[in-house]
Amino acid sequence: MLNMLVLANAQPFSDTVAGVGIAAIVITYLVFFLFIVIGLWKMFNKAGIPGILAIIPIVNLFFIPKVAGKPGWWGILFFIPLVSVIIYIIICIGVAERFGRGVGTVLGLIFLTPIFIWILAFGSAQWTPPPAEA
Repeated sequence: MLNMLVLANAQPFSDTVAGVGIAAIVITYLVFFLFIVIGLWKMFNKAGIPGILAIIPIVNLFFIPKVAGKPGWWGILFFIPLVSVIIYIIICIGVAERFGRGVGTVLGLIFLTPIFIWILAFGSAQWTPPPAEA
């Protein structure tokens, strides 16, 4: 009877391994998210935008275009499939321009976003406001 009780409450090894795998994925995602948020916070501060806005997931989409010198309403365009890809590329170009960087930084922001956010945030690049329109 005791053996039956122990066997009934025992979890298979595969369930334990799956749980550890899921936990590893969640922890990796949280570290990745934290890495991006820290970089965005510092980048927002350089652009004169309160860094706390980098933490709020949907709100930061409306301030990233402002870092690029574009209007904030461009954040809505991130929610339109395919258009979001084009807008992201345009915003990466704008961010690189505002920080005085070139094509290499644009390509880095497109393909290696977290790394290049940190390069802009913690590097020597200074944000310059967009020219005033007449």
